[in-house]
Amino acid sequence: MKYKILILDYNVGNVNSVIKAVRHLGHDPIFSKNKKDIEKADKIILPGQGSFDFAMKQINHLKLEKEILEHVKKKKLLGICLGMQILASVGYENGKKTKGLNLIPGKVIKFQSKKKIKLPHIGWNEVKQEKKNKIFDNILDKADFYHCHSYIFKSLNIKNVIGTSRYHDKFANVINKDNVFGVQFHPEKSLKSGLKLIENFLNLE
Repeated sequence: MKYKILILDYNVGNVNSVIKAVRHLGHDPIFSKNKKDIEKADKIILPGQGSFDFAMKQINHLKLEKEILEHVKKKKLLGICLGMQILASVGYENGKKTKGLNLIPGKVIKFQSKKKIKLPHIGWNEVKQEKKNKIFDNILDKADFYHCHSYIFKSLNIKNVIGTSRYHDKFANVINKDNVFGVQFHPEKSLKSGLKLIENFLNLE
């Protein structure tokens, strides 16, 4: 079954790979910021590379928050990397406190570790499936996914963390609350496992 998949255009990077992945999986993605397109979409993907404060500034400038919040009342949404981070209540990037979409309560903070770590965290890491979820269907536990980030999502409710990874310390990298999903890694750049995860999301009812 083909769904109307909207990839939200809010002026952040890492878009083409997501569009290609959705098209490869047999759907016709729409890359748009048009409010009518958001209303008609069966599912929304928030892509993104960049900073929390810039992303939210764009969403506020385009006046898209209301449409996003209405969408998730009945339909599914997936945030990728920065798109996952802005699902939080608040972010602390660039030395400022910025209000997020507050779809999954939590905060986004810079990687912190007792050991000296190199940032951004770039590369392949295993994802431990902390909870059974349809988004993991037919994906091996501890499969590798490609990461590129300097900030992490600290969930206020551990129940919303369904996947974790380690970069010296453990961090949340797959989150879910009701119709809202987020992944810290880039599934569109993570070969077969990544494509399968996107496919699983697209097939969620």
